[in-house]
Amino acid sequence: MSAAALRIVVIGGVAAGMSAASQARRRDPRCEVVVLDRGPDISYSACGMPYNIGDLARGVDDLVILNAETARSERGIDVRTRHAVLSIDVARRAVQVADLEAGGEYTLGWDALVIASGATAIRPPVPGLDLPGVFVLRDLTDARHIKRHLADVKVSTAAIVGAGYIGIEMADALHGLGVAVSMLEKADQVLPGFAPAIVEVAERELERQGVRVQTGASLQSVQREGADLLVYSDCGVIRAQLVIVAVGARPEVALARQAGIALGASGAIAVDSAMRTSAPGVFAAGDCAEAHHLVLDRPSWIPLGTTANKQGKVAGANAAGADEHFGGIVGSAGFKCFDLEVARTGLGAAEIAQAGLAAVAAVSTHHTRAGSYPGDKPITTVVYAERASGRLLGAQMIGGEAVAKRIDVFATALHARMTLGQVEALDLTYAPPFAPVYDPILIAAGVGVKALAKPRR
Repeated sequence: MSAAALRIVVIGGVAAGMSAASQARRRDPRCEVVVLDRGPDISYSACGMPYNIGDLARGVDDLVILNAETARSERGIDVRTRHAVLSIDVARRAVQVADLEAGGEYTLGWDALVIASGATAIRPPVPGLDLPGVFVLRDLTDARHIKRHLADVKVSTAAIVGAGYIGIEMADALHGLGVAVSMLEKADQVLPGFAPAIVEVAERELERQGVRVQTGASLQSVQREGADLLVYSDCGVIRAQLVIVAVGARPEVALARQAGIALGASGAIAVDSAMRTSAPGVFAAGDCAEAHHLVLDRPSWIPLGTTANKQGKVAGANAAGADEHFGGIVGSAGFKCFDLEVARTGLGAAEIAQAGLAAVAAVSTHHTRAGSYPGDKPITTVVYAERASGRLLGAQMIGGEAVAKRIDVFATALHARMTLGQVEALDLTYAPPFAPVYDPILIAAGVGVKALAKPRR
């Protein structure tokens, strides 16, 4: 007599959740997989939302990779959108669910549970963020609301609160629609966490594009005056017809906390390399979970779609009985700042100081192509290395082209625990259309090696 089929319940249906569900079905086609998501959408490209918003002719649904109907019919996954999990009962191995469409509640048992509840946008505790025309950007529903607002209201001026990745990408998108953009950033620089040499280039680009930036500006309130919104900060007031609040996100862990599942020091759900939580039969993956940082050699929380998909795949496989392990992260990310590419991997100065590491930082500016080939653009690189060992700790880059792919070389070096000297010795490609004889990567590593050789003052 064959064993009864497993029921695997997944909370959350975006990157980590659908990766987990799909992998579980591949590993054991007999298992019943139920995905519960409180929203109307699953499996979409959240990172593509600013670019979609900047193209009013495109529908937001273009960002959907897999819809619920296809997941049911082609993958055999019981996807239930608009079904909100209210609680997790670890002892009974059951979740309490509310059907937000039909109404009512029901209890659903599970043999294995994957929590992929993601993260929620941070909303500062200031008055006026519930006014029409004020938005966060975290999911497709947010994107739909923003695009509808742009279609319905004559938006000539927008205020963006937060000058990180999402804030700058939205500034780019709105600028392309002919909207004058003002940005408020609480920190004393745009791109918090990036080195001054990178920030300086980014700030020049924002100024060149006509984006008004106020740093060291704390949001105080948003008020309505006629058709306009007045955005008050300790640096003054901005009049706008659209406000985007992009000050970061926090892991969505309320269900896990209420169920007694352990959280890590970062505030996200603590997991091991198999994505197991502290509760038997419960896994977690994606933006709600920690990941092992290979440079720090400890758990960290860096919410990225790449990590979510990989963790989800491991969690789903193991929920179906496999023994897979997630290899860890080094914190690689990239984005566009108008005509520039910006990317980073590993640790920055703040993380290095927090970890108590003695390190050197080296700044270099080089060329993206050989001087004999037209179209050359400058590229600025900052590398960090441990003083005692010379081990690469992190890198940041900004330039007009090929930044994202070059940062991947540094990311690979971090995985391999290479020293700057070893990075400088890499045999990288050379051809005038793509790189000078000494690629900016090699130049940056060489400058770093020289900085390591200097005696301490």
